[in-house]
Amino acid sequence: QLQLVESGGGLVQPGGSLRLSCAASGFTLDEYSTGWFRQAPGKEREGVSCITSSDGTTYYADSVKGRFTISRDNAKNMVYLQMNSLKPEDTAVYYCVARRMTTAQRMCAVFPFYGMDYWGKGTPVTVSS
Repeated sequence: QLQLVESGGGLVQPGGSLRLSCAASGFTLDEYSTGWFRQAPGKEREGVSCITSSDGTTYYADSVKGRFTISRDNAKNMVYLQMNSLKPEDTAVYYCVARRMTTAQRMCAVFPFYGMDYWGKGTPVTVSS
């Protein structure tokens, strides 16, 4: 079965950190650009961070630059999102996505969520004191 499964979400206080993980099964991630989208309550889904498969180029939304770091481990077929200095406005459901033949910038900032080849069911992140 081809799927992406996220984990690592939870409740954290403002200023805290979380590390999200995404495991791919049924296909190999090294042929896919990968990334993270999020959807906050009452808002549209947005691209947060993506990484290009061919050269590792990364993209970050302005709202998370300097705080979030995306990485991938092709040997383990995993993608990660390290989130530091979390703010209440980071509260959202975070989704892992994968798409072939695209750059990180186009994947996160141009293509809609349902334009991806694969997406997970999401993991919730709540930032609150």
